[in-house]
Amino acid sequence: MGKSVGAGRTVRVGEREIFVGEAGSGPAVVLLHGGGPGASGWSNYSRNVEVLAQRFRVIVPDMPGYGRSSKQLDQSDPFGDLARSVGGLLDQLEVPSAHLVGNSYGGAAALRLAMDRPEKVGRMVLMGPGGVGTTRALPTKGLQELLAYYGGSGPSRDKLERFIREYLVFDGTAVSDEVIDQRYQASLDPEVVANPPLRRPSGPLALRTVWRMDFTRDARLRKVAHPTLVMWGAQDKVNRPEGGRMLAAAMPNCDLYLAADTGHWVQWERADLFNSVAAAFLEEKS
Repeated sequence: MGKSVGAGRTVRVGEREIFVGEAGSGPAVVLLHGGGPGASGWSNYSRNVEVLAQRFRVIVPDMPGYGRSSKQLDQSDPFGDLARSVGGLLDQLEVPSAHLVGNSYGGAAALRLAMDRPEKVGRMVLMGPGGVGTTRALPTKGLQELLAYYGGSGPSRDKLERFIREYLVFDGTAVSDEVIDQRYQASLDPEVVANPPLRRPSGPLALRTVWRMDFTRDARLRKVAHPTLVMWGAQDKVNRPEGGRMLAAAMPNCDLYLAADTGHWVQWERADLFNSVAAAFLEEKS
């Protein structure tokens, strides 16, 4: 099944090793992190795991390409590949279905899994998810900064600090130097530098990939009937808050919460609010 590593263990999922940590007991809730440089499951949800673990079995993987998980990712269909990995992890853990909490990149993975394998998903909480209306407007400045991190002169602490303080959160002063240092060191993994998991589609099939990565172009989105709570920071500079209204309009059972004075990292910036609202929503009976 897997081998122990630090506070978690690695689980074999197909050709990959997925690092996963767990806490608590009860209904299974999977926390799927975002795709920024140096991201990982435990770091992205550092203000949420302990509270949610009082009510749920919290499962926190490092997504493929990040943390201590295998680094390869199918760039022709990245969200589909992430969804296969999450679904495969649940299979290996013998979890028939789980609630999914996904931020940004992780939110896109959750939505895609709900479309590809709806039986594996209970309720969803999505925070500024990726893949919503991305072909209907030019990329935001924040997303451009994110995609450029490994390009040009390569990764640097200054680049990462600028992205986090100016684009990721509403109040850049709230992020400690320690958080930035940890993220920067994690972003320097040689495998990731050589093959960044989050990048602009390229090559002859790039247009097909771009289209596939916008869920508003997928007819299945309107059939995603899972009870869903979308929480979007009103001041999100990475994924436009209008995406929340797109999802609420398309999905039959989608609630929308727009958080004031909040950027792209709702679960971190507004942790008390997020923990309370998300837990209450996940405990509702379908």
